[in-house]
Amino acid sequence: MLKQTIFREYDIRGIADVEMLSPDVIGLGRALGTFLLRNGATRINVGRDVRLSGQRLKDALVEGLLSTGCQVTDLGQVPTPVLYYSVHYLGSEAGVMITGSHNPSEYNGFKTMLGKGTIYGAQIQEVYRILKDEDFIIGQGTLGMADVITPYVEEIPRQFQFSRRVKVVFDAGNGVAGPTMHRLLEKLDVEATEMFFEPDGAFPNHHPDPTVEHNLEMLKAEVARQGAELGIAFDGDSDRIGAVDEKGNVIWGDMLMLIYGREILTRKPGATFIGEVKCSQVMYDELNRLGANAIMYKTGHSLIKAKMKEEHAELAGEMSGHMFFADR
Repeated sequence: MLKQTIFREYDIRGIADVEMLSPDVIGLGRALGTFLLRNGATRINVGRDVRLSGQRLKDALVEGLLSTGCQVTDLGQVPTPVLYYSVHYLGSEAGVMITGSHNPSEYNGFKTMLGKGTIYGAQIQEVYRILKDEDFIIGQGTLGMADVITPYVEEIPRQFQFSRRVKVVFDAGNGVAGPTMHRLLEKLDVEATEMFFEPDGAFPNHHPDPTVEHNLEMLKAEVARQGAELGIAFDGDSDRIGAVDEKGNVIWGDMLMLIYGREILTRKPGATFIGEVKCSQVMYDELNRLGANAIMYKTGHSLIKAKMKEEHAELAGEMSGHMFFADR
């Protein structure tokens, strides 16, 4: 059985080939399926990132989910934001993303969406209890497939009209962002240079964690070489970004929040924004000076998303590069 130590605050995560053996992941699928069904979720979308263990973990998890009676839709290899989008787009009640996020390549894990939020804390411990007690619902599920990347890349670019052609370098770090980002860029007025867009779970060029400045060195060099205005890097499952300006200076998460917040305030004066404890005082002071209601809150994507709903915030962000838009 899976160890309790991999049932963490926001996800279930460990070393894939040591702590997540296939028979145990089938059990996790049973526990997760039972938890979701008891919370009103029958239709569950499953996606995975590029990690080498991803297909094995997906097959095992889906086997467990089906044994409880869940209706599973396999999205294939998709960015985490596309998994979140799929729950809204397909009218599903839950989603599971198989991803190691920014962790070393031997890690993998499971982020679970229930309704419009993600499960965390006591909910994840309840999944562990169901697994430990073998308190499973027994049923016969169904398995289908869906392409959600196509509607995603049709919908997102329609929201943006640039006044001029922008020159940008993108570094996908051989994570899952590359193919989807390529299709988005074809629809945007951007002169793009694509770095490491080929998915490769061995991450041969550099580790895809844009919060570590060393991982941005190749991006900085290419921005300088191309004379680009901006460089953007993604993490492994592409739910976090790093950015550098035309001089190669890193634009950290709080400054990205400030840039996004300034733009939103031109359309929505007095908007509420949520930051976290590691964001600078400069960000809070400047947003408030511009007329915003800037709130400091705890770190953690699940906690921040819950706080956004409570405060009706337009935007929230973390220093890690997680950005959450309720705007539009």
